[in-house]
Amino acid sequence: MDLRAFASVAANGNSQQIFAALNTLVQQEVGAIICSCSTFDAATGKAKRIYSNQPDAYPVSGLKDVTANDWTRLVLGEGKIFIANSPDEIAKVFPDHQLIRSLGCGSAVNMPIKLSGSFLGTVNILNRANYYAPERVERFQQLEIAAIVAFCSLR
Repeated sequence: MDLRAFASVAANGNSQQIFAALNTLVQQEVGAIICSCSTFDAATGKAKRIYSNQPDAYPVSGLKDVTANDWTRLVLGEGKIFIANSPDEIAKVFPDHQLIRSLGCGSAVNMPIKLSGSFLGTVNILNRANYYAPERVERFQQLEIAAIVAFCSLR
């Protein structure tokens, strides 16, 4: 899939089709064992997974509490990308680190998505340890506009 094909899905599809197309772009450009997208409600401190390419392990479901830690400070507070390239780095910030490891993942990148200063959510990708070298992270960040389109489809 290229950006033109993604745009066609965005113009004609529903939000789940658009997020699935975003996942296709992520897989082609970067690679991920797990690709999910979440929204956050700052007022309640709750997160909601709105897309998952691994629905058995990471289902789209109800709200969950967001734990205050370095991840929340960086991603939600400062709007900066989070990168972890080892299981130990993941364990420091993700309570479900054992599930992550059991799925063969040892690295993660979480990209905050904003539009006009408003926080829309995050795109979260995970793969084997040491997978997300700087060039892969750069390719992932180049998909930000497609992610903005996907999140806008929820409105």
